[in-house]
Amino acid sequence: MEENKYIEIVKVFSKLGFFAFGGPAAHIAMMEEEVVDKRQWMSKEEFLNLLGFTNLIPGPNSTEMAIILGHRRAGKWGLFLAGISFILPAMVIVMIIGHFYKLYGDLPRVQTIMEYIKPVIVAIIVAALIKLFKTAIKDISTFIVFCLSLLLVVFGASELTVLIVAAILLLLIKKDWNFKNYVIEPFSLSILFLTFLKIGLLLYGSGYVLLAFIQSEFVDKLQVLTQVQMIDAISVGEFTPGPVFTTATFIGYLLFGIPGALVATVGIFLPSFLLVLILAPLFSKLKQSNTFSKMLIGINAAALALMANVTIQLGQNIFVEWYFILIFFISLLGILKYKINSAFFILGGILLGLFL
Repeated sequence: MEENKYIEIVKVFSKLGFFAFGGPAAHIAMMEEEVVDKRQWMSKEEFLNLLGFTNLIPGPNSTEMAIILGHRRAGKWGLFLAGISFILPAMVIVMIIGHFYKLYGDLPRVQTIMEYIKPVIVAIIVAALIKLFKTAIKDISTFIVFCLSLLLVVFGASELTVLIVAAILLLLIKKDWNFKNYVIEPFSLSILFLTFLKIGLLLYGSGYVLLAFIQSEFVDKLQVLTQVQMIDAISVGEFTPGPVFTTATFIGYLLFGIPGALVATVGIFLPSFLLVLILAPLFSKLKQSNTFSKMLIGINAAALALMANVTIQLGQNIFVEWYFILIFFISLLGILKYKINSAFFILGGILLGLFL
């Protein structure tokens, strides 16, 4: 019985690792489709609670969500299997791209493909928002928190700020450490590992925040990447499936080949595994607290607001051509009404981008 759970976890998160394009919001929407709607591992409310938990800790949210879903399904082994299964396909794809990048000094032509995938990604996120909204927005107070959170993030507040404000606000309604400088000469695999370990421990927020960390550490301080290489690395993380943080895999490959790719990947993702492993039992106990439960309701509403903001940003780029709008509505209808797996629409977007 346990072995079946493990196999199921590997199948679910490997598939997501291959087909989850579009960044954390889209990844989480596809996870909700898989583990709540399709496999019924948990209720929508429990899924939202776990999402709220991952938003409170540093690191890549969608990877941490995969890790904690694996933990929820099959304990510690499930935790590691889910995380590795989600990361590994993206890591291999990024290493292959990194190999050709080192040979030819440029990225494959993928812009057209991404243009056709984006409407599908927006449809996936909108479908998840519609399904989760009824669970997260329980009353007028949570609706107010959702609206205020969306307003804050639209006007530039950080994700962590929005989550903290939402938690405190709903609670009221209802009633610097630093790393040492490890830089030594020459630049080595150990420095690469420690630098990405630091980023994995300290980073909250989106790919833009990751861009700032890489600029500071690898371009300005260590001076081992050019600005063009940094932008290309971020682009690879954005347009490949799976975690955006596989940007680290690309950088590691550029600097030290396969050993560098492996070391960088372990460095940036290791904190996520450890944080979830250590804090998940504490989270289960905290949920029993009336005060924390109220705060979590606010955090869940804010998490939906963050997803809604991503949808707005992506939607601005796709609702300009009639065929993108058509792809969006066909995908949304297929996911919501006919329960078609979103991976088929992702594949359709890739094929349209290749042949049109």
